[in-house]
Amino acid sequence: MNKWIINKSLVCSIGAILMLSSCVSWVAPNVKSELVALQRGEYQLDKNHAALLFKIQHLGLSTYVGRFNQFDAELTFDPDNMAAASLTAVVDIQSVDINNPDLAETLQESTWFDSKTFPQAVFASHTVTPISESQFNFTGNLTLKGVTQPVTFKATFHGGADNWMTGKYTVGFSAIGRIKRSDFNMSSYIPIVGDEIDLEIYAEFLK
Repeated sequence: MNKWIINKSLVCSIGAILMLSSCVSWVAPNVKSELVALQRGEYQLDKNHAALLFKIQHLGLSTYVGRFNQFDAELTFDPDNMAAASLTAVVDIQSVDINNPDLAETLQESTWFDSKTFPQAVFASHTVTPISESQFNFTGNLTLKGVTQPVTFKATFHGGADNWMTGKYTVGFSAIGRIKRSDFNMSSYIPIVGDEIDLEIYAEFLK
């Protein structure tokens, strides 16, 4: 009797797993990874699926990692004419998150971001250069702490698909770039705290 109950439980468990696997396959989008298969148009950042990270050397011993929690971006492109693509982004400086409230507050002061005077950072691309079939350099101007400097982000398109959760066509996108904080009037504690800052962006854009 107990053996029958165990076998019945095992069969039910296997059945549930198979049903769950089937559901997962059904809801997973059919991602088109080829750039030419993506839909042209204007895209808005999906803020629920986006991350903006920064990394900086500390004492030459480790890499300190932080992020900005509030930012927005718009992307416009035609897969047949990527050179005409454009990207703009706005970052809320006060949304910096480094898991250290006291230091986060210090970073808002005039020696660092001076967020009361300059509450936002803005990037606007002006040139797009193909690197490969799915990678492009987005070169533009970054304005931070009242200073504007040219910056290049290496962007990778990961594909596009109809997103059943939002009902909108969605493209996946990531990018990396590097700036020097000294170029933006933030030179305190160099070289104890590194001058170069690596930026990483991971995002989904909704058409």
